[in-house]
Amino acid sequence: MTDRSAHAVATAVANRLADPARAPAAATANASRQHLAFGPTGIALLHIERAAAGLGPWQRAHDWLAAATRQPFTSGPDSHPFYGAPALAHALACAADHLPGSYRRSLSLLDQQMTADTRRRLDAAHRRIDTGQLPALREFDALRGLAGYGTYLLRRDPTGPVTRAILDYCVRLTEPITRGIEHLPGWWAPTGPSGRPDGQFPGGHANHGMAHGVGAVLALLALSARRGTTVTGHHPAMRAILAWLEKWKTTSGRGTAWPYWITRDELRSGQLPASVPRRPSWCYGTAGLARAQQLAALALADTDLQREAEAALLNALTDPAQLRATTDSGLCHGIAGLIHLTARTAADAAPATADQFRAIIPALLAVLLPLGTAPDEAATRLLEDEAGAGLLDGAAGTALGLLAIDSSAPPHTAWDACLLTA
Repeated sequence: MTDRSAHAVATAVANRLADPARAPAAATANASRQHLAFGPTGIALLHIERAAAGLGPWQRAHDWLAAATRQPFTSGPDSHPFYGAPALAHALACAADHLPGSYRRSLSLLDQQMTADTRRRLDAAHRRIDTGQLPALREFDALRGLAGYGTYLLRRDPTGPVTRAILDYCVRLTEPITRGIEHLPGWWAPTGPSGRPDGQFPGGHANHGMAHGVGAVLALLALSARRGTTVTGHHPAMRAILAWLEKWKTTSGRGTAWPYWITRDELRSGQLPASVPRRPSWCYGTAGLARAQQLAALALADTDLQREAEAALLNALTDPAQLRATTDSGLCHGIAGLIHLTARTAADAAPATADQFRAIIPALLAVLLPLGTAPDEAATRLLEDEAGAGLLDGAAGTALGLLAIDSSAPPHTAWDACLLTA
């Protein structure tokens, strides 16, 4: 499978999603309308990226944004980075970066709302820390929490007071919490990974994921440091998360891997049970965490850590057992996400290592698009899959992943800022 074939499939998907009125009903249903993960705003990102690259008309992006905004968007406590006003703000900002003057009034209002919502969330988080309570995952994670707000504000107001306040919070999140004689990391959640009480997680867990765990916090701290925005305790906070991940790293197949989470029993015993290879995805697993650690290494100028992080991803991408566990197509936990992460990681790697990453991409493409697959046939298969047309699991996100196969050229827009991969 060649780069040209991958781009042809991405084009076929975009053409099938050209008109919201003719798109799959689930993509424009009112239940999906405010969701970045599977609604119109996420699909708009595909057309925004293609238009910015000169591959398609801006009108398609405008049409999808219009479809999203036919009714008011939710803001305040019922919204989060992937739902409501913050989701719309991300899509509009990506477009406005390439259309100076466009969406100015809407973005100004959304930025004001994002600032107010972030301050409210920060106040609640600091009150929680002051009382010694454990955090909910939705307080700090990428999809619903302050890491997600932080990546947006880092783009819109990189040195602003609210951006710095989020970074101060991230630093404070790394301070341990004492329970009796136990010292829990500050990101220890009292629930299961779903965010709800779970009998399989008595005593809660420490979540490592990029979607719902401390991986997103590490990535935000690293990205802000690389942009020159730091706060007191910034680098020690990154080191604290890195030390935790170093403690719990394991060997899986060909190299280093990280468990999705740590339970209270595992914390007490200091040991992990034997496990089968798991998919090395963006949301959970080695791929997302390796990228977060590479970003941290670059921010800290730690060449040893960078080599270790990049080796972990290389090993995961060449381990047949881990790849067999990756059965989906999309960005969140599928092959498109691995392609995107590989390209992003290669762009920041040393030349020799970057060449190794680039050499892996054709094999990943072959899994997603078997040799001889016609672009229209592949687009039909992706759009008819139960994952749907959306960004996180569906066809639009897969198409964006296919556009990323040239690891020497970053995306034209910041569409993937919501994933904290760059």
